[in-house]
Amino acid sequence: MGGVRVFRFISAACLLSAFIVLSSPRSFAQATTASALEFTAHVRPTAGQAEPVRQVTFYLLSKGLSDIRKDVVSGEPSLDLDHFIAQLGVSAELKEWMTKHRRIDLAGNDFIKEITATDILDVPEFLTAYKNQNGAALHAGVPEPKYKNGDEQKNLEKYKREREQYRQALIHYIQSNLEGLQGIDAEFRDTNPYTHWVQLQTEQQRRIDRHVMQLAQTQYLAATATTDLDGRGIFAGLPPGHYWISNLDTPALAGDLRLHWDVGVTVLPAKTAHVELSDLNALETSDQNAR
Repeated sequence: MGGVRVFRFISAACLLSAFIVLSSPRSFAQATTASALEFTAHVRPTAGQAEPVRQVTFYLLSKGLSDIRKDVVSGEPSLDLDHFIAQLGVSAELKEWMTKHRRIDLAGNDFIKEITATDILDVPEFLTAYKNQNGAALHAGVPEPKYKNGDEQKNLEKYKREREQYRQALIHYIQSNLEGLQGIDAEFRDTNPYTHWVQLQTEQQRRIDRHVMQLAQTQYLAATATTDLDGRGIFAGLPPGHYWISNLDTPALAGDLRLHWDVGVTVLPAKTAHVELSDLNALETSDQNAR
C-alpha cells in the first residue's frame, strides 16, 4: 500500500510539473509584455499659470487622428466650384464672370475691385445693380446713344458702328466715375451665392468630423482614460506598440486657449511609458480663431 501511495504522489507531482511547464511560458509572456502609458495634461493660458486638465476623457488610438482625418477627407467627394456655378439661377454672363475670376462671393472691396467698366455693361446683374445704386446720382454727363431701335434694318454697318461708339462712351464714363461702384455689392446682399457655398462647405466639414470621430472611437480605439484632479491618467494593460493620445473633439479649456492633442508615443514590452501633454505639443486654437 505504501508503494501505491508513493506512486500516486509521484504521478501527481509529474502532472503538476507538466502543467507548470505547459502553462508557465504563456503566463510569463503575459507578465513580461504587459505595458502601460501614464500621462499628465496641463494647460498654461496666456499670461497665466499652468492648470491641470481635470476630468477629461483621453483616447488612445492605434492611428493618428490627423491621419484618420486625411483618410476620411480623401474619400469625401470634393465640392466642384464649376458645377456649383453652372447650377446657379443667374445669367450666363454672370456665370462666365464667376468662372473666369474663380469668385462667387459678390461682396466686399475685393469683389468691387475686380469689376471693370466692361463687366458692368456685359453682365446684366452688374448693370442693374449699378443703375439701382447710382440712379439718383446719374447726371447729364451720361452719354446718349445716337442710334435708335430699328436702325439696324436701314444700315447695319452704321448701326454697329454707332452702338460700339456708345458702348465705348459708357465705358469711359464709368471709368471716370469709379466712385459709382462703391456700395454696389449691397445690391447682392440677399442673392449672394457665396452664402449657399459656405453652407455646403459647412455641411461637408460636419460630415467629415462625424466620420473621423466615429472611426477614432471604434476602429482605431485602443483604450480610454479620464484625468484626475491633478490632470493625471493611465492606460494600463496595453500590448506594446505605437499609439497616439488624443482628447478628440473635447478641447482642454484655459483662458483664451482651446487645446487638442494628437501625440504619438511608443510603448515598449513590460514598460510604462510617460507623456506630458502641454501647450508645447498641443494643437492650439484660440477662442477668436474658433469662432
